[in-house]
Amino acid sequence: AEADGVIMFSGLATNPAIKDAGDYIFRTAISDALVGVDTGNTLWTDGIRKIATITEATDYAEGVRAETVKRFEALGGSVVAAEQYGSEETDYRAAITKMLDANPDAIHVAAQAEFAGGTIVKQLRELGWDGPIYGEIVMIGTTALDVAGDAATGIIGIVPALDPGNQKANDFLARFRARYQYTTLEWFMGSGYDNVYITAACLEQTGDDQDADGFRDCLYNMPPYSGTIGTYTFDSDGEVVGLANAVAEVLPVAERTSENSGWKILGLAPTVDG
Repeated sequence: AEADGVIMFSGLATNPAIKDAGDYIFRTAISDALVGVDTGNTLWTDGIRKIATITEATDYAEGVRAETVKRFEALGGSVVAAEQYGSEETDYRAAITKMLDANPDAIHVAAQAEFAGGTIVKQLRELGWDGPIYGEIVMIGTTALDVAGDAATGIIGIVPALDPGNQKANDFLARFRARYQYTTLEWFMGSGYDNVYITAACLEQTGDDQDADGFRDCLYNMPPYSGTIGTYTFDSDGEVVGLANAVAEVLPVAERTSENSGWKILGLAPTVDG
């Protein structure tokens, strides 16, 4: 896109490298770099000093793990086991056994697919792990929680979360549920939804769907936009500014509903000096 002078505007792309991808690349998605920093800070704040990690062999999952470990180790934490699995795998017991043998304080799971994430959590509990499990939005998505069932209760996820006080978000979710009878990864749904309206506004401003430079400048100069995911702008790298991650905890099965997505927000991710 950059080489051809074509705009790429994503509500889902989270890889940290996108920040340096060029002048035509923008995103409303929060970078994995921040997800990793926030996860590392949360682990440390929660008193975790040793972690074992299990990671899907994809760019996304590896990026989340790398940034989490980088921050956690910078604070003084250590990784006592690091396992990786292929996207085609469905049995993770051998890797889990190795992690448990390392006696970690917590397990960090970085999955690309919700089904895999939920299965890992279920197998962790089946093999006797009763300690804390940390992850991000994939780990507490609807499918992951359905697969894991009771085993997912108490999982801590670092997530971009919709503000329950934001009426635009509430209206969007209500309309979606009424039409499709479900929601999942609601923040990312809202991010994509906002992108459509921002795109329409910039196309209206330029009056030419071939004017990539005009569209780019529209995004760079956009006044604070109040959408479903919050109020935000874009910086000189095309990165979204004004949004933050939150810490979520998965609820018991009996308390999970379509309205709460199966988890509760504990607060914004902590900041830690160091």
